[in-house]
Amino acid sequence: MFGSIGMPELVIILVIALIIFGPRKLPELGKSLGRSLNEFKRASTDLQNTLEQEIKLEEQKETAAKARPADVPPASTDRFSAPTVSRTDDLQ
Repeated sequence: MFGSIGMPELVIILVIALIIFGPRKLPELGKSLGRSLNEFKRASTDLQNTLEQEIKLEEQKETAAKARPADVPPASTDRFSAPTVSRTDDLQ
């Protein structure tokens, strides 16, 4: 649960916290720490859900772009190219 922190290390940390903060302040600190961890967990879950939704939207856009008929050329977006005009009068 705590990774590499074993039971003896946890007991030492709790004894030091009890000495520093006292028995009256320790439950309040535990509550605030629990609330902070819960809020952090909720925020990380929301972020993960948002990222998954964005990835799904991008995949849907890519699928829709691939489903476009291949014989229809995409519209030209080059604003600076001049239209080509064929002059058959000059050739005669």
